[in-house]
Amino acid sequence: MIDGAKTSSFRRYARAVSDHPPGGVPLSPAERDALDAKWSSCWTPHEVARHLAGVSTPWYVAAGWALELFRGRQTREHEDLEIAVPAARFPEIRARFSGYVFDVVSGGRIWKNAPPEVLAATHQTWLRDPTTDNYLVDVFREPHDGDTWICRRDETIRLPYRDIIHHTADGIPYLAPELVLLFKAKYVRSKDQADFDATVPHMTPAQRETLAKLLARIHPGHQWAHSCDRGSDREGR
Repeated sequence: MIDGAKTSSFRRYARAVSDHPPGGVPLSPAERDALDAKWSSCWTPHEVARHLAGVSTPWYVAAGWALELFRGRQTREHEDLEIAVPAARFPEIRARFSGYVFDVVSGGRIWKNAPPEVLAATHQTWLRDPTTDNYLVDVFREPHDGDTWICRRDETIRLPYRDIIHHTADGIPYLAPELVLLFKAKYVRSKDQADFDATVPHMTPAQRETLAKLLARIHPGHQWAHSCDRGSDREGR
């Protein structure tokens, strides 16, 4: 079977992550191949926002969906929905999903309905509907210092949540595009390149400059760095 996007992602992280808590169940090849089907009915940003309306915890839509929200229209299909929250404030988020369970994924393993000690040792959590066994949203529990966001790729990069969270006209929070693209720069899959090409023309000069500086810091010599300077000349404004 040819890997789908979520299956490929799971395989990559299984190879990349060796330090994970004890326990968990390694997925069989057949179970890994079934992941894309389990994510096929995942929520949209509007659906998760309805569940989280009124929470005091800062949260935001991340990854490809965040760029769609920034640009104001959907341009491609998405295999999942990723959001991020401050790790210490995850309990408030969890309380909004009564009737659902959170599974932890790390190092190619899954801990179903993960206990607190596993949550404390990991950062990626999949919300599952126990009636269908399908996954609905991928929740990242991020490092932070109070109201200051800490970049997982480089913990010296620290920014107030109020500066990194933008909102759509109808109030859906999403991560600033320059930070979304910084995370996407690690692998530059075809969808990441497409997201970069579609997004840079809509970014302000300050946003493009910030992205270029962050790329130079975390990914020196990255192929996107020079393109940031030409962003305003691209089509798509």
